[in-house]
Amino acid sequence: MNRGRWLDGINFLSKLSIRKVWNLACIYVGFYFSRLTKRTFHFGLPASVSIEPTTACNLGCPECPSGLKMFSRETGNLKEDNFQSWMNELARHVTYINFYFQGEPFIHPKFLSLVKYASQKKIYTSTSTNAHFLHDELAKQTILSGLDRLIISIDGTTQEVYEQYRVNGKLDKVLQGANNVLKWRKELKSKTPYIIFQFLVVRPNEHQIDEVKNLAAEMGVDEVRFKTAQVYDYENGNDLIPNNEKYSRYFRKSDGTYSIKNSLDNHCWRMWSGCVITWDGKVVPCCFDKDATHQLGDLTEQPLREIWNSPPCRNFRSAIFKSRKDIDICANCSEGVKVWA
Repeated sequence: MNRGRWLDGINFLSKLSIRKVWNLACIYVGFYFSRLTKRTFHFGLPASVSIEPTTACNLGCPECPSGLKMFSRETGNLKEDNFQSWMNELARHVTYINFYFQGEPFIHPKFLSLVKYASQKKIYTSTSTNAHFLHDELAKQTILSGLDRLIISIDGTTQEVYEQYRVNGKLDKVLQGANNVLKWRKELKSKTPYIIFQFLVVRPNEHQIDEVKNLAAEMGVDEVRFKTAQVYDYENGNDLIPNNEKYSRYFRKSDGTYSIKNSLDNHCWRMWSGCVITWDGKVVPCCFDKDATHQLGDLTEQPLREIWNSPPCRNFRSAIFKSRKDIDICANCSEGVKVWA
């Protein structure tokens, strides 16, 4: 483990309390007891949540509803007063907040205020960004906000390759944004955020895997992660599916068609450990429910504690145990097929 990752782990542990550790233990017991008995038992409350600051995005990525501007749900920005109200409840048991679902988080006009509020509650905070908005001053404020982890999407080492997936994107802006954050982290003598280059492996960029590793090392980025790409129409092949099957979410069968690698076993840790909250307070099972079709509750109407133990949540967990492969949002699940550097 490199020094940066070790410090990141120590930082995460420093934010835990006895109450949060106990909650995590309860979640683990409930999950494994449920797997053993094939009945749903849930003890504890969500330990991690993803919160959507905005649905807006400046790019036009081909497999992303936000990039394609093709949502079937309402779009908008998270209201700061709603967020603070939710945090006042969640801070008692949540250990990790990922400020990302759909959209580019830094488009939200008060995004770093949201991060700062959660950080002050001693919650580990993370976000994923295309880094186009990280100009010098915003990079400095990102450090000062207390953000613990910054994931920067960099899906190519040349503009020609990068823009094949990150449509309308500019690689020079990504690199400048990353350098701005690295500079201010050093100047402010801050240990955070832990900075990750995330490389979504697709056929147009798979030949640059070694190049992005070298680029990250030269810049001083803490880690590179390779992520398999979700493709909606994959059965008959797709130009985005990598030739190197190691970096693909799918495998080619003997008849020439494709199938997802995940066996989709009838259990799912995510439905015991956390959930996703949309910008307008809808609670959904996980990040694969991009259009929020499986709404479990609404935080503007009831607290998460009630939603988490409500009939919709219990019914969804039961459906996973019965036949996970029949749940539409599970069809492209990447659990078990992610590739790390």
